[in-house]
Formats: sequence, structure tokens, C-alpha cells
Amino acid sequence: MEGKLGVLYLVPNLLDPESPPEAALPAQALARIRLLRRFVVEGEKAAWRLLGRILDPEAARAATLERLDEHTPPEALPALLDPLKAGEDLGLLSEAGLPCVADPGSALVALAHGLGARVVPLVGPSSLLLALAASGLDGQRFSFLGYLSQEPAARRSALSRIDAGVRADGATRIFIETPYRNARLLEDCLASLSPGTRLCVAVDLTGPAEALRSAPVSEWRARPWLPGKLPAVFLVGAVPGTSLDRGAFYGHSGDVCKNRKR
Repeated sequence: MEGKLGVLYLVPNLLDPESPPEAALPAQALARIRLLRRFVVEGEKAAWRLLGRILDPEAARAATLERLDEHTPPEALPALLDPLKAGEDLGLLSEAGLPCVADPGSALVALAHGLGARVVPLVGPSSLLLALAASGLDGQRFSFLGYLSQEPAARRSALSRIDAGVRADGATRIFIETPYRNARLLEDCLASLSPGTRLCVAVDLTGPAEALRSAPVSEWRARPWLPGKLPAVFLVGAVPGTSLDRGAFYGHSGDVCKNRKR
């Protein structure tokens, strides 16, 4: 049965939808995507935006998309793998970045493993790993916490626990937020974290408004900066083996950086 199953390919999407696919995806990944005709996608609009720029017109017309998002009931998942059972390869495509990281694709991958199908991740951008690499925080020990609570008291309580954890073990904690709530999350970070804890905010990575600031909370408080309503990654941690009291900032001009103070 195993030889008759198709392969589930995890297809990365661009972080900046306006970037050329060739700028973020390697040639081998693009070549594999061009061979696929069936896709399970988090959002049709984002999927067609990418596929329309990668597939030739005939292949695009032949492509079929099935949706898998946070509203898809669990009982609907097995049918999404019908192409694999029929021996066809299938692409799982995220809204942005790598599938199955902060999106609902993991359950489908688990089902594919249960069938005995091969699951092959294709190389592409991950905002979480890019932010971690550029943060200067501990990249040996880290955890991704997804979205924190939207309820203010619960969010501040979670940040206090994150702060205590960082001060106990030094490991980096990573979390994200819906762009229009970035300012509220940052405000709670500055209110809940200890002055010496380091906070990094990475905004619009690979995009035209890319900006990143990594500094102790005390410096964030002294030199305010707003991340704007753009995709952002928040990281809280410490610098391994180092006691730094100065942070770093880079960014392009525009709304994201208008509150920078030097």
C-alpha cells in the first residue's frame, strides 16, 4: 500500500506577498511546486497569489484547492487526503511562511503519517527562525508559545510567567500577535517584564518595512518605538554568557519606524 500513496509536500509561502518567489524560495522547491496539481491551503487568496506566479497558465487552470483553516471540523480532514490515497502528490500551503507552524496544518500531517505516506517539507522562509537568528537571544534553547491571551489580565499574567521563566533558565520565548494588537501587546510587555530582560520585536521580515529592535526592557521604556500594524514576532530572553545594557535597532523609513528615538 505504501508504494501506491502519494507524497504530502509542505509548501512554504512568502512572508512578503509582493516579493518575487525566486527571492525567497530555492529553485528545487519551485520545481517541485510546479509539478503539483492538488493543494490544501489555509487561504485561497494567498494561495492563488503565490501559485499564479509560479505555475504556468495551463498548470494553474488544472490546479485544485481545498481549504483547511481553524474552522475546518476534524471529521473533514480525512477527505482532504483522498488524493494521497489515489496515488497523487499533494501540497499543503500556508497563508505565509512554513506550513504547520502557527497554522492548522499539523493535524493533516499527522493523518498522513497515519496512512504511511511520505511527508516532505520544502525549504522556505520562517519568520520565527529569522527573528530568532537576528535577535541575539539564546538560539540553543527556545520555545514558541503561539498567541498569548487576548484578555489583558491573563496576557499580563502570562508575560510575568514568561519573565520568571527566562530569568530562571535563560531560554528564549517566542510569540506572535494579530498586527492590529501589536501596540497593546508591546505595552503589556513593557509593563510586565523585568528591566533587565531582553525584548526583541521583528516586524515585516523580508518585506519593505522590515525593522527589528533587540534591547533590554529598560531601554525600550526609555526610548519608545511602536512596531505598527504589520506582521511581527516578539521574543523574550537573555544573551547567553553576556550582560548587555545596550540594544540594537535597524529599519527602513515609514510608519513602522516613525517613533524611533536615538
